[in-house]
Amino acid sequence: MKPYQLNIPTKIYFGRDIWERTLKEAEPLLDGNLMLVTTGRSLTRIGYVEQLKKQLSACARVKTITVFDKVSANPRLSEAREGIRLARESGADVVVGFGGGSAMDMAKAVAAGADVSADIDEYFYTGKEPMDNVLPIIAIPTTAGTGSELSKASILTDDVRRIKSGIRGAGLYPKVAIVDSIFTESVPYHITMETGFDVFAHAMESYLSKAASPFTQMQSVYAAQIVGRMLPRLAVDIQDTEARKYMSYASMMMGINLGNASTGLPHRLQYPLGAVTDTSHGKGLAALYPAWVYYEYLYSEKNTEKLMGMLMGKDICGREECTNAMHTFIASLRLPVSLREFGINEEQMDAMAASVSGNIFNDPAAQEPDIIRKIYHKAWEGQECRQS
Repeated sequence: MKPYQLNIPTKIYFGRDIWERTLKEAEPLLDGNLMLVTTGRSLTRIGYVEQLKKQLSACARVKTITVFDKVSANPRLSEAREGIRLARESGADVVVGFGGGSAMDMAKAVAAGADVSADIDEYFYTGKEPMDNVLPIIAIPTTAGTGSELSKASILTDDVRRIKSGIRGAGLYPKVAIVDSIFTESVPYHITMETGFDVFAHAMESYLSKAASPFTQMQSVYAAQIVGRMLPRLAVDIQDTEARKYMSYASMMMGINLGNASTGLPHRLQYPLGAVTDTSHGKGLAALYPAWVYYEYLYSEKNTEKLMGMLMGKDICGREECTNAMHTFIASLRLPVSLREFGINEEQMDAMAASVSGNIFNDPAAQEPDIIRKIYHKAWEGQECRQS
């Protein structure tokens, strides 16, 4: 067995209806002026934002709480600049991210840029890593999918240039993650399915990754099984609290995998798609996945069959069966199964292919010639696999 390194720097609290008592345990970190970054609208309507502010205000060393809720579903670089400006003006000492993956990503960006010596554009465009000047982050996710509360990445979109990319670095790991599935119980159907599929995407891509370890692969297998059992349950009964709890757990495990095994081609290909269409991360992944599985099978035959088998709860054998099983699973959740559904054309796909960035070579299928363009075009066709 080759040597591996495992890094889990975030203190994790997991459970249902634990967030209030957990905040008391995290109170030593809640010192000074707080910046609460949240997606806002639905969480405010339900009353969660006010409840959280009340609990934070009760902490002995909290001086002020400033709320920043101008966060889009695909968080924008312009919004990050606005949040950073507000953090500097308020003298923020700690950032609390409360919401879905977009809120987590924005909280990290704000924490990275709040220091006057920091330059968010330099982090975004050059790949420079934020270092010791990042404010402490407490992450409280309200969806089960992104795992961003345990990752070292903040994914943003330059809304002027239509570039979706990431700020990454060890400094962006939250100090504390409070994963309480009660917050996911008000999430509507389409977001539940989109974020839930993202959990499986993290499981499969981190399992196949060349950076995977026995530990991350063990977690991937369990997460794939959870998604295969629990996401269809939620598709039938969106109020299934047990399924919600399991999905939050799987999402949390895959957050650990993100920081230790990374992801593969679908995530890299989704970023340009999301930037061009302003559609959700999970939706884009779903549309790309059957095409990716079709090519991935050529380079990871047994591992692809294993993960698809974990998802479907039965033996899945062969390239055609793997691809079609993926197509069927996605369609059963009422998620898109082709890029055609996004209204994009061939010229846009070629431009997207040219703008794919980041390391793609953790993915075994990256060795396939012209693989990025091939996946985009096969995903646009969207039909089930037919052997040529």
